[in-house]
Amino acid sequence: MTAPRMTPQEAWDILAEGNRRFMAGTLDHPQQSAERRSELSSSQAPNAAFLGCSDSRVAAEILFDCGLGDLFVFRNIGQISNSNATATMEFAVAELGIAVIVVLAHGSCGAVAAAINQSSAEPSEVTPAIRRELEEIQPAVQQEWLSEHRDTPYVDPNAIDADAVGRRHLANTINSLMRSSRVISDAVASQRLGIVGCQYQLTEGRVVPIVAVGKLSV
Repeated sequence: MTAPRMTPQEAWDILAEGNRRFMAGTLDHPQQSAERRSELSSSQAPNAAFLGCSDSRVAAEILFDCGLGDLFVFRNIGQISNSNATATMEFAVAELGIAVIVVLAHGSCGAVAAAINQSSAEPSEVTPAIRRELEEIQPAVQQEWLSEHRDTPYVDPNAIDADAVGRRHLANTINSLMRSSRVISDAVASQRLGIVGCQYQLTEGRVVPIVAVGKLSV
């Protein structure tokens, strides 16, 4: 088990400051030189890991103004904590010594919209592979729908707050990571790891913390 090189709070603060630069349009573009490439040719030591959506508008290194070797990144549709995502985050914790995992949802998420559609009375046709992934988001759809509507289990896509679904799914993803990984849960319990769940606002460029687990303040 590789020990973290900084505290979860220190690792998060660096990311938060990078996002502030991104919002302000004053990017440093750090760690992108030829010298940095050479430094990383034989090893890596990132302090943060990122589980986010594959959406082309949600590029982790840009949103947090990071460079080569700064973030260990895993992306899929809807930031789903499937077995591959969990294994990747475990590797980041156990082998790379990262101090914080950022799980990032975002507004106008196509995966969330598709999961809402699949929860309606007349869902659209999707491929079996896509359907399996969307099933990971549908519990959040049902949680949000049934919190306001009890007359039918079928969701009306026009009467549900998709961003609220995204926030519920964000919390579910973090819970799933800890429930399925003793490595991650033990690291949080020993205060070596923090997990921050955020929602990215596309227009502002702001990464908004929604939930945090571990010894850190966001």
